[in-house]
Amino acid sequence: MNSEETNTETDNNNLSRDKIDETQEVIKKDGAPHFLPTFRVLSKLYPLPIITVVIISGILAYLTFTIAGVQIDGGYFPEGEYGIFGAILNGIIFTVMAAISGFILIFIIKRKGINILKYVFGFSIGFLGFFLTLFFSSIIIYVIFIQFPETEFIVSLYYILEDIVLPIVSGIFTILLLYLYFTSKSIRSKNFIVLYVGLLVGASLGVFMPLWTTLAILIGISCWDLFAVLYKKGPIKEMIDIASSENSKVKNEDEEMQEKIERGDAVYDTSKLEIGIGDLAFYSMLTSSALVQTNNIFIMIFTAIAIIVGTGITISGLKRNKVLPGLPISIFLGIGTMLISWAIILIF
Repeated sequence: MNSEETNTETDNNNLSRDKIDETQEVIKKDGAPHFLPTFRVLSKLYPLPIITVVIISGILAYLTFTIAGVQIDGGYFPEGEYGIFGAILNGIIFTVMAAISGFILIFIIKRKGINILKYVFGFSIGFLGFFLTLFFSSIIIYVIFIQFPETEFIVSLYYILEDIVLPIVSGIFTILLLYLYFTSKSIRSKNFIVLYVGLLVGASLGVFMPLWTTLAILIGISCWDLFAVLYKKGPIKEMIDIASSENSKVKNEDEEMQEKIERGDAVYDTSKLEIGIGDLAFYSMLTSSALVQTNNIFIMIFTAIAIIVGTGITISGLKRNKVLPGLPISIFLGIGTMLISWAIILIF
């Protein structure tokens, strides 16, 4: 999670605090390269993308898991066979895979330059966009058709749509997504792509991964996020440093700004934010899982509120930090809220 450049004044009811804040320099941050999959939003509107992915991914997950009955015990070690131990192993495997991928990306960037990420992310968007669009479209078609009597015409029409029309439409739509990604400089186009792919990934993970595997993955990935963003040799930290160094006009500018912030002479501007596609995907993974595993919309709502609160806490820390991990606070608050509210509802 990062904040973007713009200068704003902060209103404060406390007069003495106003006087202090007026003496602080507001430091603009370098915007992330346009091809990085981040959702750009005004800080005061940050709940909107989270609410959007939570609602849509929740609907897709419910239709898939409950209505269509697609219930897969995902993960490398099925929970049905290995129990909690299998869930822990799944969490470790997914976290290790994320770590290896991060270090491989940094290795490639150092060899080929940061612009190579455009093609890495483009391939990922195309792959995930096509197969997840096809999957959830087929679920929606199935849910619609089961409302009709099973006549020969209805069955034939269903298979025509399922086997011919949906693959073609999904392919064309994916090509349009990739065209926008590689050619458009519009923030709206970029935001749509990030939101769309993020919620599809979140919904699919929320459906395919059983409860304890979901929690193990989210805890593991959140811990990895802390390391990757905050540690000086963390892949995300290095990626941001490489991008900043290419755009920076003054050598050692970041060190000078950090000294000012530590002295209290300056704060980073947080009027605009960038929320990563991974953050949105894992937020919606947790809320989708909360819905399908508990079959209670209120637990999903409480979990989503906790995630939004956690994101707000993270954003408040961006005044003194160039970048912060977007997952840990939100995910841990979300998991805690989900388990506590679920226990309370079961008891009462």
